[in-house]
Amino acid sequence: MSLPIPILRDRGHRATTGRIIDTVTLPSLLETGNGLPKGVQGAADPHFSRVLRLFAQLFPGHKYGGGALCVYIDGEPVVDVWTGWSDRAGKEFWGENTGAMVFSATKAVASAVIHRLVDRGLIDYDEPVAEYWPEFGANGKSDITVRDVLRHRSGLSHLKGVDKTALMDHLLMEQRLAAAPADHLRGAPAYHALTYGWLLSGLARAVTGKGMRDLIRSEVARPLNTDGLHLGRPPAGAPTKVAQILAPQSTRPNPLFNFVAPKVAALPFSGALGSMYFPGIKSLVQGDIPFLDGEVPAANGVVTSRGLAKMFAAFVNDGRIDGKKFLSPDLARGLMGKPRALPDLNMVVPMPFHLGYHESPIPGLLKGFGHVGLGGTLGWADPETGSAFAFVHNRLLTPMLFDMGSFAVLARPLRTAISAARSSGPHRVPAYGATYPKAAGKSPGKSTVKRKAASSPA
Repeated sequence: MSLPIPILRDRGHRATTGRIIDTVTLPSLLETGNGLPKGVQGAADPHFSRVLRLFAQLFPGHKYGGGALCVYIDGEPVVDVWTGWSDRAGKEFWGENTGAMVFSATKAVASAVIHRLVDRGLIDYDEPVAEYWPEFGANGKSDITVRDVLRHRSGLSHLKGVDKTALMDHLLMEQRLAAAPADHLRGAPAYHALTYGWLLSGLARAVTGKGMRDLIRSEVARPLNTDGLHLGRPPAGAPTKVAQILAPQSTRPNPLFNFVAPKVAALPFSGALGSMYFPGIKSLVQGDIPFLDGEVPAANGVVTSRGLAKMFAAFVNDGRIDGKKFLSPDLARGLMGKPRALPDLNMVVPMPFHLGYHESPIPGLLKGFGHVGLGGTLGWADPETGSAFAFVHNRLLTPMLFDMGSFAVLARPLRTAISAARSSGPHRVPAYGATYPKAAGKSPGKSTVKRKAASSPA
C-alpha cells in the first residue's frame, strides 16, 4: 500500500554497553490480510503487533461482542483497528464507523466542551458557577466554582430519589441540581457518576444558549473533523452506527434487589450506589438502548475509538491536531494536574480528578490522565510520551467476566509499543472513518456573558 508518509529505513541502535545492535526489519504497516491478526480490520504500526494479538483475543466470538482501538503518537494516528461483532446475534460485524455507548468516558468529551469555552474567555475555572448560571446559587451554593465541579467536589453527586422519567429529562435534571443544596461531601472528592453531566450542561447552556448534545458536535466533533463523537443516539443517516450493548436481556424482576437498592441509595453514606442507581436502570440499556434517547452528558455518549483518541491526542500535542488549534498550549498542558493518591469517597479507590479527567484507577497501570467508563471503555493521554489512545467495545456483562478490567491486558504491552515506535519513528496509518459532515457545520453560538480572563488550569 502506498502511503503519503516517509518510510523509515533500517538503522542500528547503540545499547548502553556501546555495542551496535542490528534492528529487525519490520513491514511499514500491518494491514488487513497482511500482518493483522485474523478478523482484525484497519492498520497499525508494526511495533504494536503484540498489542493487536491481545486485542484480537478479547473478542473470540459473537458472545463477546466487538471493539476498536486507536492510538496516536505526537498527534499522528499509528493504530486504527477494529474487530468482532456490533450486535447481540452475531450478524453485524464491527465496522470503521461503529460507535459504542461509552458510559462515563462520555464525561471526557463533555469536559472538553467546558475547556473550549474557558479557552475563549467565556468561562473561568475559578469563578463561581452561579456567576454564569444564577439559579445555581440557590441553597448556599453561590461559592461553588467551575473548578470544584470539574474536580467532583461540588457535593451534588447523589441522585436522591430521581426516577427514570426525570432522569431522561435533561432540562429538569439541570433545574433540580440548580435548586438543590450541597450535601456533606461538598469540598471532598466524591465521584458524580451521573449528575456531573447535567452540572456541565447547565453551565454551558447558561453561557452559550445551547444544550450539550449540540455543543459536543460544534465544540468537539467539528474542530476534530470527525463524525465519531455524539451525545446520545446519532441522528438518522449519520455515518456513526451504534453497537448493541451486550448485557442480559431478561426482563424478569429481582424483588429483593428492587426492594433493597432504593433504600440503600437514599442513605447519606450510600457511596457509588447513591450516585448512579435509579429504578429501571437495567431496562435503559436493553433492547435498542432507550438510554440513548435522552441527554445524559455523564454517561450516554456514542463514540468511535478514533474520535475519542483524536481528542486526547490534541491534549498532549500542545492543543493542536491536524495542524489546527483545538486548545491553547497552556490550557492543554494544565489538564494533567499534580498526581495525588487520594481515595474517592464514593468510589473508594484512588481516583483523583483534576479538570474533568482522572489518574489511573489502578496505581501504576497507566501514566497520564483520561477517563474510564463502565464496562472498561476508556480514552487516555500520556504527556510524557506524547501518546493518546482509546479503547471502546460493546460489552457490559458477558461470559468474559473481567469486562471492566479487560483493558488491563493491553496496558503494559501498549506502553512498551508506544516507547519503541516513538524511539525508532512511528508509522502513520491511513485515515479511516467518516469526517464531520460539512453541510452541518455552523459557527459556535456567541455568548451574552462578558468575557473574562481565564485562570490557570493547574
